[in-house]
Amino acid sequence: MTDRTQIRLALPSKGRLELQALEFLSQAGLPVFKPNPRQYQASIPALPDLSVIFQRAGDIVVSVRQGSVDFGITGLDAVEEKRGENGEVLISHDHLSFGQCALKLAVPESWSEVIDLPSLRRKAEQLGHPLRVATKFPVLTGRFLHTHAIPHILIAAEGTLETAPNIGYADLIADLVSSGQTLQDNRLRPLLDGEILRSEAALIANRQALKQNPAVLEIGRQLLEYIEAHLRAKDNLLVIANMRGDSPEQIAQAMFTKQVIGGLQGPTIAPVVVRDKAAWYSVTIVVRRDQLSQAIAELRSIGGSGIIVTPVTYIFEEEPPRYKAMVEAIQRSA
Repeated sequence: MTDRTQIRLALPSKGRLELQALEFLSQAGLPVFKPNPRQYQASIPALPDLSVIFQRAGDIVVSVRQGSVDFGITGLDAVEEKRGENGEVLISHDHLSFGQCALKLAVPESWSEVIDLPSLRRKAEQLGHPLRVATKFPVLTGRFLHTHAIPHILIAAEGTLETAPNIGYADLIADLVSSGQTLQDNRLRPLLDGEILRSEAALIANRQALKQNPAVLEIGRQLLEYIEAHLRAKDNLLVIANMRGDSPEQIAQAMFTKQVIGGLQGPTIAPVVVRDKAAWYSVTIVVRRDQLSQAIAELRSIGGSGIIVTPVTYIFEEEPPRYKAMVEAIQRSA
């Protein structure tokens, strides 16, 4: 740990992961302000006590592990590859819903008989030497191959891996796969059971910084508050409908007989002031986005009309479950 006073968040410095991280934070109400596109420092106006730096995805994990950075957003693949054994890297949120990919073993299409790990093992026996595996993830790949008793030699590679089998310096590769098109273009094929790790973007933190500095822990709470509330709201919609009824209780009971219009804890029901003497109420509920059609049908079936649907920006709980889990994790540490 250094003696610095700034609390730091590291974000990816290039590529699709950088763009997705910036978009995600903006949608979560935490837009990043970067005064100069060429600089590697920025800020988040909503969190003035937090400074932002940009680093390569793998370097973010190392910086958090060493304590020069308090928080980072990067892929789980980089986290699991570089987090080390000292336990300093704490995963605060492992499901940010962007940056999805998988670390997979892929073999040449010409190895038509090799479709899974057992046949890969037989291929090594047939060749009479350990398989040469090119990868940027030697820790994860080596652990996986050792677990499945595949004789191998790891070949470190920094450039394009897909050409390695074609030019002969590796027999197969272990690389990140999104759509699989790049593998196909280079006449490679993933093994059916060769997925080493499924990855997406994660929020990580330095365990000792959280434990020793209340200001860092408070920033961690605020980050998780915004992130959790945004992710929870993203898949939901606010639905408002007018409904006739004798009382709020009678309307609520009718709604509770349906499948998806019960609301989070229950509907909010308020009287509507009308010109005549009819009893109208305004009903407000939150429904899942993928259940909207069913919700509208259910509301109509019990007299709902004038239905308004609007996106939800945040849904805040009493306390973010992941913050509670983070506090419990640092309390368990020595």
